[in-house]
Amino acid sequence: MKRLIVPGTLVGLILLAALAAPLLPLTDPIRQDIMHRLAGPLPGSPLGRDEFGRDVLSRLIWGARTSLGVAFASALIAGIFGTLLGLIGGWFRGLGELLAVRSMDVILCFPPVLLALLVVTLMGPGAGTLILVLSVLYLPGFVRVTYAEVLSARSHDYVEAVRALGAPAPRILLRTVLPNVAGPVLVQLSLAVASAVVLESGLSFLGLGVVPPAPSWGLMIRGARATMDQAPMLLFWPCAVLTLTILAMNLLCDALRDAVDPRTSGPRPRLRAVDRLLPGLLPRRDATPESVLDVQGLTVEIDTPRGPIRPVQEVSFNVRAGETVAIVGESGSGKSVSTTALMGLLPPVARVVNGEAWFGETELLRLPEPEMRKLRGGRMAMVFQDPMSSLNPVYRTGAQVAEAIQAHQRVSAEAAWKQAEGLFRRVGIADPERRMRAYPHEMSGGMRQRVMIAMALANRPHLLICDEPTTALDVTVQAQILDLLAELQRETGTAIVFITHSLGVVAEIAQRVVVMYAGQVVEQGSVAEVFHDPLHPYTRALLAAVPEGETQPSGIPGVVPPPHAFPEGCRFAPRCAHAIPACSAAPLALDMAAPGRAVRCIRWTELAHPKEEVPA
Repeated sequence: MKRLIVPGTLVGLILLAALAAPLLPLTDPIRQDIMHRLAGPLPGSPLGRDEFGRDVLSRLIWGARTSLGVAFASALIAGIFGTLLGLIGGWFRGLGELLAVRSMDVILCFPPVLLALLVVTLMGPGAGTLILVLSVLYLPGFVRVTYAEVLSARSHDYVEAVRALGAPAPRILLRTVLPNVAGPVLVQLSLAVASAVVLESGLSFLGLGVVPPAPSWGLMIRGARATMDQAPMLLFWPCAVLTLTILAMNLLCDALRDAVDPRTSGPRPRLRAVDRLLPGLLPRRDATPESVLDVQGLTVEIDTPRGPIRPVQEVSFNVRAGETVAIVGESGSGKSVSTTALMGLLPPVARVVNGEAWFGETELLRLPEPEMRKLRGGRMAMVFQDPMSSLNPVYRTGAQVAEAIQAHQRVSAEAAWKQAEGLFRRVGIADPERRMRAYPHEMSGGMRQRVMIAMALANRPHLLICDEPTTALDVTVQAQILDLLAELQRETGTAIVFITHSLGVVAEIAQRVVVMYAGQVVEQGSVAEVFHDPLHPYTRALLAAVPEGETQPSGIPGVVPPPHAFPEGCRFAPRCAHAIPACSAAPLALDMAAPGRAVRCIRWTELAHPKEEVPA
C-alpha cells in the first residue's frame, strides 16, 4: 500500500485542481488581453499570457478539467462495456464469443485518425464526439484482455468448484472470475486513460477534438506551436503537465494492480516448521468392513472429430471404510478421468455411458446434479494435485475453507470461521489465526496442500479422493502430507482413494492397489500380494522400473497408446515381451485369479507359474 502514496497524491492533486477549477480565484480562461499577449509572468498571471493574452495558469487548470474529463469518461465507458463483453465471450463461448470478441476485429480495421475524421464529419467536433470516438477505439483492448484472462481462469479448479456448488453464471463471473481478472483490466485502464489524454491532445491539436476557445492541453500546444520562437514557455507548460499526468497515472494503476491482486502484493514470508500434529478436531468414526464406494464397469466416452473415444472402459474397484486403495499407472491410463467421473466433474464433452458407482446406498453416476452437489465437498471430497490452481488466489485461505463449511452446514460465518481455524490447527498448520488471513501465494506448496486437505475434511467426508496430492512437493513435505493423511484416516475412519505414479507411496499408505493401463484395470489386489507376486506383465514392468539399491531400473519400451488408437485385444500387447498372437485377437475380460485378486491377461497362469522343462 505504500506504493500508492506518491502516485496517488500526484493524481489526486491533479484531479482536485481540475474539479476545483470553478472555485479557485482564477482569471476567465477565455478572456483575452491583447495588450499583454505573449507576456511573461505578471501579477495575477504567474505563468504569463498566451498568443491571445489569455492567462496560461487558468487555461492549464481548466484544460485539465476538459482533457481529464474526456480521458476518464472514454476509458471508463470502454472499460465497463469491454469487460462485460469479454466476460460474456470468454465464459459462454459460441455465439457470445462471436458477438463479443470477433466483432472487435471490425473496429481494429479502422486507423484511429480516420475513424475520428469519419465521426467528426458525421457528428461535428466537440468533447462529446471525442468521448464517443475514444470509447470505441479502446473497447477492443478491454474485450481482448478480459476474454483472454477469463479463458485462463475458467479452467482452474477453484472456478470449477464454485460451478459445482451450483452458483449461477452471473455470481461466478462477478465474485470469482472478475476479481481474478481485475489486475490486467486495471492495467489496461491505466493505459487507456494515459493514451486517451495523449490522443485527446493530438486530436484537439489537429482540430478534431475540443472546439476553441474552450481550454484544452491539445489546443494550448497547437496555439503555442506558431509562437514557440518568441515564447517557448507557452509550449513547455502544457507538455510538462501532460507528461507528469501520464507518468503519475501509470504509476498509480501499477500500484492499484498490486493492491487489488494479492498475488503480486509482496514477498512470501518465511514459514515456520511443524514438528508434530496438534490435538485433533474431528471425531472418530468406527470403521466397518462394508464398502463405502463400489464401482462396477465404469465407462467414459468423449466425442472427438475422429469419432467417440473411451479413455476409461469397464473400470471396477471398491474401497471400504478406513481403507486406502491406490490407483497406479502411467499418464494417460485413465486414473484421473475415472475419479473425476465419480465426483460428477467431467467436462461437458465427456459423459458416462456405462457402469455403476455405489456410494453407500446412492448411485453416483446417474445422480441429478442438485443431489450430487449435496454430496460433493460434504460426505465425499477430493484433494487435487495442484493446490495453487485449486485455491482462489484472490481470497484468503481461511475464507475459502469457511465457505466450504457454510456450503454444507447451516452455521453462521463466525462459527464457520472458528471451525476452519480448528481444521487449520488439525492439519498441522502453525499459527492458524495468522495463516487463515494469508493468500495462497503467501504459503509454501506443502502448506497450500494442507489447506486443501483441511477444506476436504471440513464436512467430515466418508470418502476422500486424492488425485496425486504430493506429486509437486519435495520428498520431505511429501512424507509429512502422507503421515498427515494416515493419521487423519486412523482417527476418522475415512475411506481414501489415492491416485499416484509412485509405487513407493503405494507401499507406504495403501492396503490394496488397482493397476490401470490405457483406460482399463489390468490388475488389482492387496499391496502385499501384487508387489510380491505380480500377475500382469505391465505390473511387473512398473515394479522393475522402480530404482532399488544399486540395481538399474528397467524402462518400459514404447508409450501408452492414445484413446483413439487402443489395440483391439490386450492393450499392453504392443509393449509386452510375452505377447503372442492370441493376445491381440479379442478384448480381454478381468479374470479372478483368487479372492480379491483380478488380472486382465490370458497368459497370467503360465507367466506366474512357468512350467519346468523336462529333459528329453
